[in-house]
Amino acid sequence: MPGRPSRTLSAGASNDLSSKEHFAEPVISQINSKSNKSLGPKVAPGGYAAIPAEPSRNLSITFIGSGQYRGCFRKSDGLSTQRGLLMVSHDMSAPSFREAITSGKFVYGAELVTTRGIPEPGDRPKLVELGEQLLADPRIAWVSITDNPGGNPMLPPDWLANRLAEQRTRVVVHLTCKDLNRNGLESVASRYAAEGFDHILALTGDYPVTGYGGLARPVFDLDSVSLIALLKAMNDGLEVTRPAGKVERLPRTNFFIGCAVSPFKRQERELMPQYFKLARKIHCGAQWVISQLGYDMRKFYEIKLFLQWAQVSAPVIGNVYLLNKTVAKMFHENKIPGCVVSRSLYEQVEKYAAGPDKGRSFFLELAAKQLAVFKGLGFAAGYLGGIHKAETFFQVIERAERFGENDWKEFAKEIQYPQENEFYLFEADPATGLGDITQLNRDYLASLKNPPKPAEVTVGYRLTRQIHEAAFTPGKGLFPQLEKVYAKLEANGDNLALRALNRIERVSKEMSFGCKDCGDCSLPETAYLCPRKACSKTGRNGPCGGSHDGRCELDDKECLWARAYDRLKYYGEHEHMLDGPAVFYNASLEGTSSWANLFRGRDHHHATTPESKPKE
Repeated sequence: MPGRPSRTLSAGASNDLSSKEHFAEPVISQINSKSNKSLGPKVAPGGYAAIPAEPSRNLSITFIGSGQYRGCFRKSDGLSTQRGLLMVSHDMSAPSFREAITSGKFVYGAELVTTRGIPEPGDRPKLVELGEQLLADPRIAWVSITDNPGGNPMLPPDWLANRLAEQRTRVVVHLTCKDLNRNGLESVASRYAAEGFDHILALTGDYPVTGYGGLARPVFDLDSVSLIALLKAMNDGLEVTRPAGKVERLPRTNFFIGCAVSPFKRQERELMPQYFKLARKIHCGAQWVISQLGYDMRKFYEIKLFLQWAQVSAPVIGNVYLLNKTVAKMFHENKIPGCVVSRSLYEQVEKYAAGPDKGRSFFLELAAKQLAVFKGLGFAAGYLGGIHKAETFFQVIERAERFGENDWKEFAKEIQYPQENEFYLFEADPATGLGDITQLNRDYLASLKNPPKPAEVTVGYRLTRQIHEAAFTPGKGLFPQLEKVYAKLEANGDNLALRALNRIERVSKEMSFGCKDCGDCSLPETAYLCPRKACSKTGRNGPCGGSHDGRCELDDKECLWARAYDRLKYYGEHEHMLDGPAVFYNASLEGTSSWANLFRGRDHHHATTPESKPKE
């Protein structure tokens, strides 16, 4: 094949083939060889080469062009004999993850979950073999490696990524905020960039559920929105101030930043903040989107409809988890935050799980149908999780590709397992059973004209809004005068007056909001619900995906952002509740006066209020 690239692989008796090559499906063509002579054929894609049973000389096989090369091997060290399928993936033109999901062609991805504890010494980790097998198959566009999922300590994602480094452009690493502060996250992201792992899924992360010697204290210094903003700043060339005061721009990274969205929320007050936060993530730098787990194609499709309605765009990846009865029960009982199996689906799970195959055929078919629907609806890709063997990944894909061209339309109607009285932003299209971009939910529209007064709109909340409008809105009311008062007190060193004002602030805010004295107040951005008191993850940029029925994933309180939505909707402000740049809390202000920091331009607000210049 003149003009095509080629590569030569050398292997001999001293080579450990199992550490280099990929072993996959059962042997396709048994080729026996009793000869110990050197073998040096040229092999084109689809061709086969026999490796001598016990090669005593170097073996050289030349691979021509791109493709997969398979051969049987039998290797003996005199004590034991190893047999299997040698499969070398040689594809010099394999697209990167970024190229694959922006190509317009539907592709598949696979989830890899690392384990707790190190591999046994001398053993070749099965997870590495699985990753190699998946990446050797051209149908798998990428593998995605999780970061301590479920709040459990695991091997970090780059441990596995570095063992798949030859395919680094087809690897996505997850990065979560629960275990590291912003400096730790920047350090890890810099390491990923230096190692060539540019594809990052930025997540807030699950609340820890365990830890050595007791439950681990979570960090959540950043959340997914502020992490995305940090990664975007690194792409732009992060500006840092050196000890001498010189500002230096660091080399630019090339991250392809992903984010997640959780549309499987039953209540309007839960769902709408999820959508608004998705738009905020994209505005802050997210370049692709993956859904959380659920089994309602109407809700999956609503992600795309919302992006169109909000006039933002990004490739969307549909998430498929291969169920079994145990996992379905956990999802149904809300044991895994953000993952939903409704009552109607769980009834089907119990029915089929009682059969002779324990529901395996039903689960495989369900996953394959989901992939077919994602492809039909114009999603960029389908992402498969909950699978531990390469052949099972391939089984699901092969089933999906056997369906007829338009079968997905019926599957889209079939795979709709909503929760009871679930809210949808868009009315259903009778023809498709999916959302209709031309018609917003009629009840939602009616509620905008005459919003009912929720219990969250208390006398205290209404009074707080009035006080804020009068004194704490930059450029309005008493704000300019208070700026001057605090400037004069600080300039004169009037500590007595400053301490008196700080005392008034602390007492009033603790009584009204349960203030934790952070010094960098976000009450105006959270409808006057203190994120340190009302949110387990102290989220200042919108809700995480872990809530259920309006309650925190820890199930100890109502979700702050559902409550904030109720308050803001009453005043017609809910659709803009998450506008603006990411909020970064400044820990240097801990224990200081947030009033002084606001009026002197020291808190995070000064970045978005040009009238309030930072003052020394």
